[in-house]
Amino acid sequence: MTDSWRLPVTGARGVRRAGMDIVRADPGATALVVVTTCLAAAAGLGAPWLIGRIVNQVESGTPDLATVDLLALAIVAFAAGHMVLTRFARYFAHRFAERSLARLREEFVGRALALPTAVVERAGTGDLMSRTTADVATVGAALRDAAPEVFMGTLQATLIFGAMFLLSPPLAGLALLGISGLWFAGRWYLKRARVAYLAEGAATSELSESIAATVDGARTIEAFNLRARRVADGDVAVREGFRTKVHTLYLRSVLFPMIDLTSITAMVVVLMVGGVMYFDDLVSLGAVISIGLYAMQLINPINQVLMWLEQVQRSGASLARLKGVGEVEPAPVGDATPDDDRLEVAGVRYAYSGGRDVLHGVDLSVRPGERLAIVGPSGAGKSTLGRLLAGVDVPRAGRITVGGAQVALLAPEELRRRIVLVTQEHHVFIGTVRDNLAIAAPDADDNAMHAALAAVDATWVRELPDGLSTELGANAMALDAPQAQQLALARVVLADPHTVILDEATALLDPATARHAERAMAAVLAGRTVIAIAHRLHTAHYADRVAVMAGGRITELGSHDELVAAGGEYATLWRHWHGE
Repeated sequence: MTDSWRLPVTGARGVRRAGMDIVRADPGATALVVVTTCLAAAAGLGAPWLIGRIVNQVESGTPDLATVDLLALAIVAFAAGHMVLTRFARYFAHRFAERSLARLREEFVGRALALPTAVVERAGTGDLMSRTTADVATVGAALRDAAPEVFMGTLQATLIFGAMFLLSPPLAGLALLGISGLWFAGRWYLKRARVAYLAEGAATSELSESIAATVDGARTIEAFNLRARRVADGDVAVREGFRTKVHTLYLRSVLFPMIDLTSITAMVVVLMVGGVMYFDDLVSLGAVISIGLYAMQLINPINQVLMWLEQVQRSGASLARLKGVGEVEPAPVGDATPDDDRLEVAGVRYAYSGGRDVLHGVDLSVRPGERLAIVGPSGAGKSTLGRLLAGVDVPRAGRITVGGAQVALLAPEELRRRIVLVTQEHHVFIGTVRDNLAIAAPDADDNAMHAALAAVDATWVRELPDGLSTELGANAMALDAPQAQQLALARVVLADPHTVILDEATALLDPATARHAERAMAAVLAGRTVIAIAHRLHTAHYADRVAVMAGGRITELGSHDELVAAGGEYATLWRHWHGE
């Protein structure tokens, strides 16, 4: 399995504060929801009350038919008003929910994009993916349905109890006593639900991470016959997910039967005791009928509240995970401004996740405009050094500076304006070719985009039926790996940073195309600093200097001709490259 570190989850206080922020963000919509819900709940109280008055009229033996008719019309009017107001209350609630969800999504995306790259890589794609999809969907369902229904149900139950107490405090007290079991059941459920649903969300993240890792590394898994190991890892994640889901199902299987039992108990108690009190002339028959109807009416809002309570708890756990992304400590940012574009590496050491150092006291100076090639065997630390130079990771010890300012303390905008890292892992965004290129330079026109594509030998774009307007993605044109790599290199040309770090950036291109693309980029990036990390030594042949790495150290540094003449490790690599 991958590193078990996960993105933070905010606490219960943070979730409550986030809920209040959602309400305060749109006070006008909140007021509309509250007013229409109150009016709908009040209208729902009219029919039982009026039915009780009709019963009293009939029981008197000399009913006033005109009064009965008016009461009947009033019942119809209250019922119609309740229906219309409920419809508008739900409409305003759904509109409020969609606006709130849109703001929440924008906030989450903004925070996710602001996460340091190292944090995202350490957390794994599964955790962030499950928060982006499953958790956002869960919170959305709660905002659209659960929260409005719970609010409406709570308000209706409160007003119904108020009406019952006005008619007969003893019978209202008995009804309250009848449903008191719900308090114990609800407390038992709420005490366990948050932890259970957080565990379920974490298990879902772990399962997503396992599946994503298996899919991404499918070819490697096949090549090294790791199928059984990956299946075993997947089985562990599935079992944990199943265990957490069964546990939350158990909580619901206890809560829901208690809802039914206590609701029926309350109504039976009210009718039986109310009958006895009526025969003892302690309460009118109309009051007993009205309270009985209220007790029956009470079942629906209470069921509504408790049945949606499960969704509220689930969404609370999801909201905690969404808000937890904002609790990641941002990368420290200094106020120093680089004087020039000289890169200096002094005594740098680095270790992954608290393990042993993979870089050991690296020293290097890169002049502005220099073309430097970093070569060496796999595992020598080349890519790690490239990530440190680009500010993706921070050294454990030592300093990396550009123009005298620490790279790790530069603001993201300043850092990306000066240094760009390009690897062999590229992403094609859903949209047009133009959209994918505009990410690097929003103001670039079509001529500039075609020039950038030509610089990396991506002539295939001109052959597309729609050219730059061609849609890319799973349901449109799918680019192969070399085309995606050329698109990424074209972005670099458009971004026009002063320093470009190419970490096997042309590895997916065939050798001839790779050499052509590298020479074309070298012409376009003339005057820029280019640091190329490569296994293909023809890259080193055209570089101003070559740094040879082995065991996390720079063992040789000089021009191609100097190192070949020295007869050291680079000379050996060069001879092997040419099959000598």
